[in-house]
Amino acid sequence: MDSSSYSLIALLAALGYFLGSVPFGVVVSKAMGTADPRMAGSKNVGFTNVLRVSGKKAGFLTLAGDMGKGWVAGWGAAQWLSPESAVLCVALAPVLGHLFSPFLGFRGGKGVATALGSVLGVAPLVGLCLALIWLGTVAVWRYSSGGALVAFTTAPLVAWGFGRSPAFIAFAVVVGLLIWFKHTDNVIRLWQGTERRIGSRG
Repeated sequence: MDSSSYSLIALLAALGYFLGSVPFGVVVSKAMGTADPRMAGSKNVGFTNVLRVSGKKAGFLTLAGDMGKGWVAGWGAAQWLSPESAVLCVALAPVLGHLFSPFLGFRGGKGVATALGSVLGVAPLVGLCLALIWLGTVAVWRYSSGGALVAFTTAPLVAWGFGRSPAFIAFAVVVGLLIWFKHTDNVIRLWQGTERRIGSRG
């Protein structure tokens, strides 16, 4: 790759990080005049907490925004860049932006919706399969965190099953590790039986 290619990758990664850092949970809640998710419930800015403290409309708008920013970055990278390693670097950028947002003091959400959006943008079939695993697990056990952990733990296997490259499988491993890292407290609560279920309040 020449210098212009590296410049384009850097530019798209920076834009992806900036887009990913937009905390849609906070934006939506302020626009709708509902509770600030940073101050209520689990104090997380993601879909599950916004759903719990601000209702279905705010929750699903947050989900759409968080998934959308990942998809835009992943899809754009897939259209404009090569090789695949460059695409995956840009697809990872919004996930990092969401997890470590400069708008939130380099803190952020759990990254599940944004990561899912990024995967859908790069590899739609893999992303759809992960979404179904997430939704299926949540439907059975009603733990959003549990669904996310199952989906992204199996992500490398799903990627392998769809014949994706070693680079993509490595990307799936990195994303899965980030998801587990951000869900440390949830893992403890799941183990202790104190994790909140979807639909619970407080």
